Amino acid sequence: MSAESFQFKKFAIAQDQCGMKIGTDGVLLGAWAPLKEDAKRILDIGTGTGVIAIMQAQRCPKATVIGVEIDEKAAQQAEQNMQASPYQVQLHTHLGSIQDFAKEASEKYDLIISNPPFFTGGTFSNNQVRNDVRHTVKLPNGELLRCAHQLLAKDGIFSVILPYIEGLRFQEMAGQYGLQLSHLTEVKPKIDKSVSRLLMAFTKSAVDQVVENELIIQHDARNDYTDDYINLTKDFYLNM
Repeated sequence: MSAESFQFKKFAIAQDQCGMKIGTDGVLLGAWAPLKEDAKRILDIGTGTGVIAIMQAQRCPKATVIGVEIDEKAAQQAEQNMQASPYQVQLHTHLGSIQDFAKEASEKYDLIISNPPFFTGGTFSNNQVRNDVRHTVKLPNGELLRCAHQLLAKDGIFSVILPYIEGLRFQEMAGQYGLQLSHLTEVKPKIDKSVSRLLMAFTKSAVDQVVENELIIQHDARNDYTDDYINLTKDFYLNM
């Protein structure tokens, strides 16, 4: 592993070839996504380092997990991280766009999970790799929702994390693609701060009542994490 690697309890992630490094969003989503014990097939869209896919393999030892990644260097690193993990038999990487993957796929997935790009405008940086990851240029939300609906099993779950405003827009758009919000967690960095992220899960089936709650990451002091955050991430973070 390189100096840029990130050590979790049961695996490590090299990330020197990836535009986006390990961050709270990805780990939150990977730990939070509703997952049935009998899930057989899991799909991670935009797998990057492979961390979310590996987390799902840890959570569901009987599932096959595929990470789709359009960037060649990131896909290669994701594959290396997967093969270096204790779950290599479960894990696979597919190089290419989710649009092309969806055209060729014959399987349906019990869980589809994505930490998607979320800037739909604004100033682009000089780092093209980071731009590709952060901006919804190569994967507009409509395309993500269309592919998720196509690939999702009848009783499957599609989970994402987005900033608050983008998340609200995503919820509205999801209905146009036949996906209904089933779970919603509002994430606050501290109790006195505004909601910064929305963790969302969608299904194809009608939902009688959305499961809603709030997650506060830390108390006033830096790294003084709340019990809820610790309980959510303790199976993954090394020092939780």
